[in-house]
Amino acid sequence: MKLANFLYKDEKHYGMVQNNRIIDLFPLMGNKYISLQDVLQHNAIAEIEEFQNNKETISFDEVIFLPVIDTPGKILCVGMNYQEKRREFNEKNQAPTIFIRFSDSQIGHNRLIKKPFISAEFDYEGELAVIIGKECYNVTEQESASYIAGYSCYMDGSVRDWQHSWYTAGKNWPATGAFGPFMVTANEIPDPQNLTIKTILNGDIVQNDNTSNMIHKIPELIAYISTFTRLSAGDVIITGSPGGVGMKRVPQLFLQSGDLVEVEIERIGRLSNRISA
Repeated sequence: MKLANFLYKDEKHYGMVQNNRIIDLFPLMGNKYISLQDVLQHNAIAEIEEFQNNKETISFDEVIFLPVIDTPGKILCVGMNYQEKRREFNEKNQAPTIFIRFSDSQIGHNRLIKKPFISAEFDYEGELAVIIGKECYNVTEQESASYIAGYSCYMDGSVRDWQHSWYTAGKNWPATGAFGPFMVTANEIPDPQNLTIKTILNGDIVQNDNTSNMIHKIPELIAYISTFTRLSAGDVIITGSPGGVGMKRVPQLFLQSGDLVEVEIERIGRLSNRISA
């Protein structure tokens, strides 16, 4: 299934995407689960599957897309997780690089990403997002797949001139990250480590790789992270960006007002956002 989180007539709704339209699940399930995150927290994905044959009632142009999970308790980001990216930054550390993005720094599909006005180095980073489906603590790599609800696209915008010696200050400006357009449930992605991932800037492919080239694979990341923190349903792990970022290009290529940046991942979809000053 493809599931969306959105505003419809100024109210938060969630739904199932089919035929480029939406089956609005909120009036069908709102008395039990008020949000997509609530569905995950109650382990109720199977309950909404019964509505797959319902008629789609809402078109995309009637909604404002929200981040797939708009208030996750935790967004854990993985840095330097593709070999080409590690070469670009001369990264030698062998342990996973983990940092935090706050939920109020993200927006949904087709919304304006805000370039901080004091930054001259606002960079793109296309990534695969993993959405946790149930409480997860100190699990093994072999167990990890059963804790995944689904996958989505993420544009993990980086304010490079504010990253300094670490990432936090460069990752948490308002509306600098985009998340969506949909969550594709885990059963639809038999091998998340074999997906083409691209970032497209104004129609030109600027990042192009495959998730098979992650240094730390998804099971390892879940096991590693769940060792030191308890993950909950709706938490998000952003698994790292391929090489080709603007900072390491010659000449450098940073995001400017009016740019269209898109993250496309095979079998999942294309996340599209304009840049606003």
